Amino acid sequence: MNWFKNLAGRIYALYVLMIFTIFMLIFLLPMWLLSFYSLRTRVRRFVKSGRLWCRIMMPLIGCPVRTKGRENFAPGQAYIIVCNHNSFMDIPATYAGIPGIHKSLAKKEMVKAPIFGIMYKIGSVLVDRKDPASRKHSFVEMKEVLENGMHMLLYPEGTRNKTDQPLKEFYDGAFSLAIDTKKPILPTIIKGTKEIMPPGKTFFAWPHAVTMEFLPPVSTIGYTLQDIEELKAKIFQIMWEHYQKI
Repeated sequence: MNWFKNLAGRIYALYVLMIFTIFMLIFLLPMWLLSFYSLRTRVRRFVKSGRLWCRIMMPLIGCPVRTKGRENFAPGQAYIIVCNHNSFMDIPATYAGIPGIHKSLAKKEMVKAPIFGIMYKIGSVLVDRKDPASRKHSFVEMKEVLENGMHMLLYPEGTRNKTDQPLKEFYDGAFSLAIDTKKPILPTIIKGTKEIMPPGKTFFAWPHAVTMEFLPPVSTIGYTLQDIEELKAKIFQIMWEHYQKI
């Protein structure tokens, strides 16, 4: 039966790629035109288009996104959304699930991807993690996103979690940003995307529902940069414990 599942998983992966490509070509021109608008208008319209794309695409490929805790978003409040990172499918899942307007942090080399790179330029803050100047500039850009009333989505694990543990160790960036801007952190758990694209398998996918739960926000008022480890440990513990309950 393993050979049959491997074959079925690759056929399904081809189907997902085909659906994704069709949607990308449909949305490419309108998303490119958005690059001529101001920051807030550009991102707002991009996210609305991306949300429509993902809310249609995810059920179409057998991976509906179910959200919980949307009431934890207060009207008019910008949050630093801290989410675990399991697979590439986290990206369409978060676009389908996160209410309001947001940007995410992405590797600068992603803009080199044909066609898809255009979308990364609009919907993400880009960073070259090996370049200190790029990291500093991305920090300024993320502050600008928050100052414009938009959420900033960050994956504090840095890269996809390919282990069998709920979470990998967190990096400091999200928590440094939260302390500097005094914006609340909204811990978010995503489950099911690792089952869609299991780590260690090449060109393989499997349909699976995705659950995305937004936990109560954590205030960063009163924290200083000397408290990064304390804040990071607090959010890690909240997410670790909740991950195992859902």
